[in-house]
Amino acid sequence: MESLNLDEIDIKILNALQNNSEISFETLGKELGVSKSTIHYRVMNLKERGIIKKFAAILDPEKLGMGILAVSLIRAHYNPGYVDYIGDKLKNIPGVWGVYFLIGEHDFVVLIRAKDKDDLNRIVETFISMKEIERSNTHVIIKKIKEDIRVDI
Repeated sequence: MESLNLDEIDIKILNALQNNSEISFETLGKELGVSKSTIHYRVMNLKERGIIKKFAAILDPEKLGMGILAVSLIRAHYNPGYVDYIGDKLKNIPGVWGVYFLIGEHDFVVLIRAKDKDDLNRIVETFISMKEIERSNTHVIIKKIKEDIRVDI
């Protein structure tokens, strides 16, 4: 934390905003014992430094009809620059919400949200039909035990 120059107030602001990004600067300032303008200045500074990436609504995919969650482990054919090239192709497939490059037996892990089995099949067929993909191993998640985008600081 010291390399980021985050003090106790910054950390409290970040934690409060992760729990409720709609909290007013005035309310947050009262909770933390600082002025509304101090909160505003610090939040703007945290945004400028890229610590706060953006403010966004967090939607419930299941309530929006995207009830299938799956993970695909992908092995690709090695070529120079393949990570960025294949990563760009994978991330642009509708229904793919996360793409990560791995070191080890698999090259990529792809996180998928799908409406139903047919939609999941469409997504998986899209990337396994890519000539750069050697093979894929897809797992459907049966029960979500924890899913939290907050960062513990």
